[in-house]
This record gives sequence, structure tokens and C-alpha cells, in this order.
Amino acid sequence: MNQVHLIGGEKGGVGKSVMSRVFAQYCIDRCIPFKGFDSDRSHSSFMRFYEGFTEHVGLEDFQSLDRLAEAALLGDGVQVLVDLAAQSSSSLRGWMDDTGVMELFRDAGVMVNCWHILDDGRDSLEMLGCLLEDFKTEARYVVVLNHGRGARFDAFHASPQKVRALELGAKIIELPKLHEGSMRQVDHSNSSFWSAIHASEDGNQLLGILDRQRVKVWLRKVYAELDALGLRPTVPPLV
Repeated sequence: MNQVHLIGGEKGGVGKSVMSRVFAQYCIDRCIPFKGFDSDRSHSSFMRFYEGFTEHVGLEDFQSLDRLAEAALLGDGVQVLVDLAAQSSSSLRGWMDDTGVMELFRDAGVMVNCWHILDDGRDSLEMLGCLLEDFKTEARYVVVLNHGRGARFDAFHASPQKVRALELGAKIIELPKLHEGSMRQVDHSNSSFWSAIHASEDGNQLLGILDRQRVKVWLRKVYAELDALGLRPTVPPLV
């Protein structure tokens, strides 16, 4: 089944691009066909780290957004990953209403997954409620508790938003925290997660031994969470 993954959270700094990047690396390591789209004009980190797999999409340009729909409609077992910029919901909904693309997806058997990357703030929780109200049963939901952007998620677990998400069949997964120093080195190297844990062609390492090991352990934990979504890995994990 072709699937579209709208990876958002509405607010900035909750880890949308990190989730997009690790999801892309997961697809690469699991040999799952995917196509990436980066809508963030401010830093475009998804496209920068996975340039060969990702292209820019303009949320204000409906014809640009059409390309991601075509990737899902014309692909063969492809996962379309869309790294959404902050405050993108109104533009995205405008495009959907203009094109009737959700009807096209439904008729073609394309599943739309709305991802909400959640920190431990109240505004992030309220934005989840808005997402659920906006799409209702039009999409499936993945709620990601990002421990790199929050230490306690008690408010989420006690919230009506969680109850509503579960009523709609949402999957709730954890994004473990990667040591800040290790993540900083990966980011500063402008490299994929694969490059961060492997030697380059000239034998040089981007990270030290322990930082490479931290990234490997972190990837295993994240991959276990993604495996629970049922994308059916086709080969054993590489990390």
C-alpha cells in the first residue's frame, strides 16, 4: 500500500525534521521505497541531510504540493514522507480542499498518516486536539512523544486529546532522546545518520567511537518503535 506520512506538529522546535530524517534512514536500512518532501524554507534540514531522496515542496504553491500527491498515486509500494514546516495546517488544508486529493487517495487505496510530534508543553497538546478535529476519520494518526524535547508526558497521558486519539485508532510511539553532544556533531557534519556511524571512503570518521555507539543504540530504539507501525521490514536492520 502506498502511504503518505505528513510529519508535523504545528509549532517550531518540536523535532519534526529529526523524525523525518530518522524515518528516512529507517526506510533506507529496511529497503522500503520512499520519497521525501521538505516544506521548511528556513533551514530545509531534511533535504540537506537526505538530498538524494528529498526535494523541496512549497506549501503556498498548490502545483508544488501536487507533486507529493502524484508520488503517492503513481508509486509502487512507496512511503511518501513530508516534513511539514511550523504553522502549515491552513495551507495544507487549503490545498486538500482545492484539489479533493483526499478523495483521490481514498479511491486509489493510498493511506494518509498524520504524525504529530509532541513536546511536553501545553500548546503542543492543544495543537494535537486541533489536528484530530481537522482530519477526524480521514487519516490515521501517529503521536510521537519526543523525549528530546520533553522530560514528562503526564499531561498527555491524562488528557482528553489522548482519549480522542485512541478512539480514532492512533498509534503512540516514543522518540528517545539522543545525547545532545552526539546529535550536535551529526547536525554539524551535515551527514545522514548512516554516514555518522560509518567510515567515509577515505577512512575518516565523522564521530568518535562512543558517539557512534550512542547513535547506533539510539537508532535501534527508534527503529523498534517504527517497526510497531507495521511497515514490514524486508531485510534485517543494519544497526
